[in-house]
Amino acid sequence: MSLITLLTVNLHKGFGVFNRRFILPELREAVRSVSADLVFLQEVLGEHELHAARVAGWPQAPHYEFLADSLWSDHAYGRNAVYPQGHHGNALLSKFPIRQHANHDVSVAGPERRGLLHSVLALPDGRELHAICVHLGLREAHRQQQLRALCRLVAQLPADCPLVVAGDFNDWRERAHRLLRRHAGLREVFVQSQGRAARSFPARWPLLRLDRIYVRGVAVQRPLLLPRRPWSHLSDHAPLAAEIRL
Repeated sequence: MSLITLLTVNLHKGFGVFNRRFILPELREAVRSVSADLVFLQEVLGEHELHAARVAGWPQAPHYEFLADSLWSDHAYGRNAVYPQGHHGNALLSKFPIRQHANHDVSVAGPERRGLLHSVLALPDGRELHAICVHLGLREAHRQQQLRALCRLVAQLPADCPLVVAGDFNDWRERAHRLLRRHAGLREVFVQSQGRAARSFPARWPLLRLDRIYVRGVAVQRPLLLPRRPWSHLSDHAPLAAEIRL
């Protein structure tokens, strides 16, 4: 059986908590320190012409490629928000080959653009692993529609393939657990181990349980404890990490 380490983190577009400092190089070092096999990223910039011209140290490559560097051989990007200067969305960094990926637009009427990035990975033993990177809306009514869309997507996937769904759910009322368990067979790693989802927002003094790692079809799952620093200064969300055994 394969042991796989997972990491999910909202990048806050590569800037610090109050958008005062560009910290993507520091974020890259922090992400690399976890040595995760799969990294689920939210609010990752694909392009921004103004920042590229004005911010010192801005990488020439899209941010997900800059983060992947030589450690993650494959990556996928799902563009959610598009504006005159560029675009941002979700991304997956993978040490396993990504056979295919698709970004599912789950935006609801209004300015918020949200998506579900679904990737199919080829494992060394010949099996497939499905991974969905999630960033849901800020409004409860929007999240409920997006969660139902997630359930419909999961229902289309092979029931015998392992599945990981991770990211920023913005579910501060913790209403997603029951719905995803009942309609998609998904169980949250921290809930299963500790009884509650992990506190992840704001990163410096976490109070709200917004970020999640859900799994289905895995033999073993356990959360990993990450140090508070340097993460508390790198994003407004604290990252989550876990190990699964397939």
